Amino acid sequence: MTRTDEPPTPDERASLATFLDYVRDTARAKCDGVSPEDARKAPLPGSPLMTLCGLISHLHWVEYYWFQVVFLGEEDEGPWTDEDPDREMRVALDVPLANLLAAYEAQCVRYRKLVAEHDLDTEAKRARRNGKHPNLRWILLHLIEETARHNGHLDILRELADGRTGS
Repeated sequence: MTRTDEPPTPDERASLATFLDYVRDTARAKCDGVSPEDARKAPLPGSPLMTLCGLISHLHWVEYYWFQVVFLGEEDEGPWTDEDPDREMRVALDVPLANLLAAYEAQCVRYRKLVAEHDLDTEAKRARRNGKHPNLRWILLHLIEETARHNGHLDILRELADGRTGS
């Protein structure tokens, strides 16, 4: 996998799309070569759901929520419930990391197409909790921020699992 944060053209759309792909690729790179056991380990005592599998599942479902539920206005069919709002991280422990990564990548392909087909100023069909409808630009920026933040968690988990740093 070749990661780059240099957009092919200097425009806003290319910059946002490139940075989102860069942080997505970084998340996947953090998981390269990890053992199935280490992918499920939760080494932080105060965060029992913080695993490599759980975080990749979370990133997958976060993008699903923002693109399909908020932006497109589709029904929310995510794994979470009111009683278990972090269920996407819990159920990930029953899925091989390779499957989670493949599902995440397949979804990213679909969302790249969705982003390419809409103007950045297009407003989401659903409002945020504050009642405002974010536009596609805001959603992309939010996903870059969210994924980058969790890349830091993936980095820590990977180093605790097998000492691997970098990527």
